[in-house]
Amino acid sequence: MTGDANGTGGDVILRLEDVNTYYGRIHALQGIDLEVQRGEIVTLIGANGAGKTTALKTVSGLLHPPMGKIIFDGADVTHVAAHELVRAGIGHVPEGRRIFARLTVLENLHMGGFTRSVAERSEDLERALTLFPRLRERLSQKGGSLSGGEQQMLAIGRALMSRPRLLLLDEPSLGLSPILVQQIFELIKEINSQGMTILLVEQNALQALNVAHRGYVLQTGKIILSDTASGLAANADVRRAYLGEI
Repeated sequence: MTGDANGTGGDVILRLEDVNTYYGRIHALQGIDLEVQRGEIVTLIGANGAGKTTALKTVSGLLHPPMGKIIFDGADVTHVAAHELVRAGIGHVPEGRRIFARLTVLENLHMGGFTRSVAERSEDLERALTLFPRLRERLSQKGGSLSGGEQQMLAIGRALMSRPRLLLLDEPSLGLSPILVQQIFELIKEINSQGMTILLVEQNALQALNVAHRGYVLQTGKIILSDTASGLAANADVRRAYLGEI
């Protein structure tokens, strides 16, 4: 599956309608409209400070917009608390991974499954360790002792433990070597191929567009362009601004 795909069809699982989010007086998101269909990978690209991370925090309930609506799976979740959105089916892998450094790999994964029953956690744990076999070898290690790539795998695995229907990924390649970046994006494609819907924020626009079905370009809190991933990758302005072409 590549950026040439037009998505897997299906219904809309996430819709943002005229969403405005603030940090104090700073108007971080200015009337955002976007949608994600079930089974898609949709990416948000843009420069630092464009509002990409803010968009994910708004979807996951870490920020609440005073204006606009967030519709998840047909329900208005605009002002629902973050922990309730986890129960509703939204998983968030934050920028910088944010694992529990002093807890073991196993404890980190169990923390991700706090909404599940004991039996479900056991099943979800096996699923995560099958997807990330390197974590199986390090179950008793402290999270802080893992390499950057392993920590990213742990952060994704922890989010998957809640069995989300929508996975928010914020800068999964940040700070990783080129080889590990490739591995992480292969894992993202694998997770999506198993039916997971993904909203992806990624500074590496080329990698993001290679795995996504569709994308939106954010600039200073506004969406200035949306298209299929292949359409964005072919767009001269996008190539010049975000893909390093002159």
